[in-house]
Amino acid sequence: MTAPTISPAAIDAKRPKRRRGTEFGLLLFAYVISLAAFVQVELVIHDRVTGDFVRFAVVFALGLLAAHIALRLLAPYADPILLPVVALLNGLGLSMIHRLDLAANPNGSDFPTQLWWFVLAVGLFIAVLLFIRDHRILQRYTYTAMLVGLGLLILPLLPGIGAEINGARIWIRASLGSHSFSFQPAEIAKLVLIVFFAGYLVVKRDVLALAKSRVLGVDLPRGRDLGPILVAWAASLAVLVFEQDLGTSLLFFGLFVAMLYIATERRSWIFIGAILFITGAFAAYQMFDHVQLRVSIWIDPFKDEAVSGFQIAQSLYGFASGGMLGVGLGQGHPDFVPFASTDFIMAAFGEELGLTGVMALLVLYAIVIERGMRTAIACRDPFGKLLAAGLSTAVGLQVFVVVGGVTKLIPLTGLTTPFLSYGGSSLIANWALIALLLRISDAARRPTAAVTQGSSP
Repeated sequence: MTAPTISPAAIDAKRPKRRRGTEFGLLLFAYVISLAAFVQVELVIHDRVTGDFVRFAVVFALGLLAAHIALRLLAPYADPILLPVVALLNGLGLSMIHRLDLAANPNGSDFPTQLWWFVLAVGLFIAVLLFIRDHRILQRYTYTAMLVGLGLLILPLLPGIGAEINGARIWIRASLGSHSFSFQPAEIAKLVLIVFFAGYLVVKRDVLALAKSRVLGVDLPRGRDLGPILVAWAASLAVLVFEQDLGTSLLFFGLFVAMLYIATERRSWIFIGAILFITGAFAAYQMFDHVQLRVSIWIDPFKDEAVSGFQIAQSLYGFASGGMLGVGLGQGHPDFVPFASTDFIMAAFGEELGLTGVMALLVLYAIVIERGMRTAIACRDPFGKLLAAGLSTAVGLQVFVVVGGVTKLIPLTGLTTPFLSYGGSSLIANWALIALLLRISDAARRPTAAVTQGSSP
């Protein structure tokens, strides 16, 4: 009896599609929308298109094309949606930074600087895809990643290179010739620590999932297994105490608790994490004046509107002025909000694009998170699953913390909005994050025979 033959057409039908053409079409759409936003700003403020538009159009196109070609060559089975969504967010962010430049200073330097940061970010994006051909290799460096991550968090505290800006000591300053620039190492530390969390929890998750007792319907872990979460809690408090960085502290601890829950599927870790968070927040409020100030501004920003509550009050006025559909790009006054291009860029979008525009931006972030979680589900190895889930969770937590602070849902924390805000360290770190997600996605969607040929830790 002869075995049934399978036609080449049937084999091709079962083979996963690369969908790089779909990605290119979506990238083109994102590029056109970004150009339209930039042109709108130029026409409203200048009544003509200037050389800044030409610079943006050329550099942005070359950057997106380079990223697309890199995916075609280095990760052909990667998710086709992630890069276009990130490109659209980045393009709109560059357009708004240019708009804020023109409002505050027609010869402002934020937009040209951010455009060059975009070039460097795409370069790092390509480098990650080029040098990390198999994400499983990262598991070998679990504890190295921990040391590097903690070192990056400590770096701003060192004399000579650490710098305090706007009350937080989270920056390092460096000079290149006659030019000086600042960098926020915590953004890179975020990525490195996610690698550590994923590698550690893959090995320890069975032990951490063990329950010793049951209280109020919640399975509590053994006392000896509480060490990791207590260390993460203490480290996050140390960041808050010594660097006065509420945002990084909250992101760091929340990320670890979320990954711990994903790894063990134990609700008790969320319960313990919530108790530790409330305890730490109460202690920080009692001990530190800057935490008390943040909370008092959050409760009533209009009590001292002219001084301490000025920033959040202006942000709320901007959202109110924007209404449902906004006043139009280039036609509002988002420059009334201090640091509008960094911490409060979402308020600028809220005024000029309205609630509809803000919701559209949040949907774009939701797509990034959803595609990342889809990648985590599809990934075949446990380390890749946790790494993809951690990277996606980091984006979600950061967006929630930033938008929650700007809209007065939670106290202000000082984090930047991924891909939108001005800031080189944030942009570079988040493009690297997307590169790692795409690398894992390529392994998850690639045919099984091709995956098994890759290296493993």
